Amino acid sequence: MRMVDLIDKKQHNIELTEQEINWMIQGYTEGTIPDYQMSAMAMAIYFNDMTKAERSILTMAIVESGEQIDLSDIEGVKVDKHSTGGVGDTTTLVLAPLVASVGVPVAKMSGRGLGHTGGTIDKLEAIPGFNIELSKEAFVELVNKNKVAVVGQSGNLTPADKKLYALRDVTGTVESIPLIASSIMSKKIASGADAIVLDVKTGAGAFMKSVEQARALAESMVEIGNTVGRNTMAVISDMSQPLGNAIGNGLEVKEAIETLKGHGPEDLTELCLVLGSQMAYLGGVGNSLEEARAKLEENLQNGKALKAFELFVESQGGDKAVVDRPEEILPTAEHSKEVLAEQSGVVSMIVADQIGIAAMKLGAGRETKESSIDLAAGLYLHKKVGDKVEAGESLATLYSNKPISEEVKTTILDNMHISQTAAPLPLVHDIVR
Repeated sequence: MRMVDLIDKKQHNIELTEQEINWMIQGYTEGTIPDYQMSAMAMAIYFNDMTKAERSILTMAIVESGEQIDLSDIEGVKVDKHSTGGVGDTTTLVLAPLVASVGVPVAKMSGRGLGHTGGTIDKLEAIPGFNIELSKEAFVELVNKNKVAVVGQSGNLTPADKKLYALRDVTGTVESIPLIASSIMSKKIASGADAIVLDVKTGAGAFMKSVEQARALAESMVEIGNTVGRNTMAVISDMSQPLGNAIGNGLEVKEAIETLKGHGPEDLTELCLVLGSQMAYLGGVGNSLEEARAKLEENLQNGKALKAFELFVESQGGDKAVVDRPEEILPTAEHSKEVLAEQSGVVSMIVADQIGIAAMKLGAGRETKESSIDLAAGLYLHKKVGDKVEAGESLATLYSNKPISEEVKTTILDNMHISQTAAPLPLVHDIVR
C-alpha cells in the first residue's frame, strides 16, 4: 500500500476502505507517513469530504492510535458532554453536579483552554485546594461514591489527533467537517463514555458562524457516535452573545454556584437544563426528555444539585466553604473598572468573540500554551441583548490584577451595541438526535 495512491483516490473522490484508513493513521502516528503526504490527504478531504462510513472508520482509527480509558468499573451509563467552545461557557461546572444529583455518573476528563478563558480545569483550580490529579482508582471510587469527578486529561489519548490537529492548523484545513467531527468524537470515545451529549455552538463567538455549518457538524458527530455504538445527541446553541454574565475563571465558578442555587442567569440555567435533560435521559432517568428535565428542575429547587457540587468540591480537596462564601474563598482582583453606557436605549448586539478577547487581555485566558492565567481576572456583564440601559449606567465591570487599559474598556463599548430596539436571540436553534 502506498500513501500516494490513497491521496490519488481521495482527490478523485473515491471512498477509502477501512484497511486503507487504518493503515494511513497508523503510519502517520508512527512517523512512516510524512507530514507533506498527510497534508495532501487533508486537503483532498477538505475539498471532497468523506462518506459517513469513512468518517466513522477515521474516528475509530484515531481512537485506536493511543490509550483508551476503561471506565467499566463505574456503575451505570457514563454520559459525557462536549462543547465546541464559546465565551462564558460555564455549563460543565453546573452540569456535572446537576446530572450527578439524579444518579447519573459523570466521569469527566477536561482540559485547559487556549483563548478567551481557561478550560474547565482552570476554572476548578480557582477553588483553593481543588485537586484535578487523581489516580484512576481514586477517580473510579469517587464516581461510584458521589456520581461525579472531574480530572485533567492524562495518558497518551488519541496521539494521531494531536498530530493531525497541528498539521491542519498550518495547512488551511481546519474547517473540514469530517476532520473536526473525527477529532472531537475520537477524544470522547477514547475517554470511555457510554453516551455523549454535544453542545455545538453557532454565532459570532463560535467556531461555526452559521446555523447551517453547526447543524452539519452536529449531524456528522451524532452519526459517528451512534454508528460506533455510543448513544449520541446534540444541541445547536447560540453564541452570538456570551453565555451567562461572567467571563473569567473565578467569576464563572461563582456564577455556577449561583445557578445551582437557582439564582443564575436565565440563559445559562436554560441551556444547562436542555443539555442536562439529554444527559440524564441517556443515563436512564425518565422515559422522555421532559421527565428527565422535571427531575433536574426539582433538584435545582430542593438543593440536591448544590449539595452534589459541595460534595464534589470537598471530595477533590477543595474548600467547600466556597458554596456559602464565594466572595471570600475565590481569588479577587486588585483592580476593577466600570464600563459606562454612553447613550440610552436597548442593548441590540454583544459581539461575543470581541468580548472574549477583552477578557483575555485582562488576564483571564491564554494567548499561547505558555501563558499564565489570572484566575481572578475577567469581566461581568450587567446587560445582555434586549436589556434597557440608561446613559451613565454600568454595562460591565472589568477585573484584573494588572492595571486595566483604556483599550479594553473601548473594546467593550465598541462591541456592546445600543439601539432603540433589539431582536430577541434564540438560545437553542435545534436538537439533533
